[in-house]
Amino acid sequence: MKFASTRIITADIKQLVAFYEMIATVKAQWLAPVFAEIVMPGAVLAIGASETVALWKEGSAEPGANRSLVLELQVDDIDAEYTRLKDRVPLVHELKTMPWGNTTFQFRDPDGNAVSLYMPATEDAKKRFASR
Repeated sequence: MKFASTRIITADIKQLVAFYEMIATVKAQWLAPVFAEIVMPGAVLAIGASETVALWKEGSAEPGANRSLVLELQVDDIDAEYTRLKDRVPLVHELKTMPWGNTTFQFRDPDGNAVSLYMPATEDAKKRFASR
């Protein structure tokens, strides 16, 4: 099995795609007017308009309703990313090192989804991510 992507359903696809293009510094690949992908090394973030929900089953997903998922993006320089984004995103928390060894900050996207940028900081964390 191969993990293919994480998909966010949104009521405003143009706004959300532009936000993630700014965060990832990657241009989206628009596969249809209601569907785009942000392709990054190791992961794909798919973004679908609310109209795509009916293609599965009406009511099976709801834009802006998530409060349990955190999208995590590993970066090479957490300090530089924090400086670049801290005044452009609604912060949940500022830079801090977590008990598992990652330095991170968290913010919300325009739909309210939590996003964390992180960098392995401790030697154990650096070893853990060396093979990923």
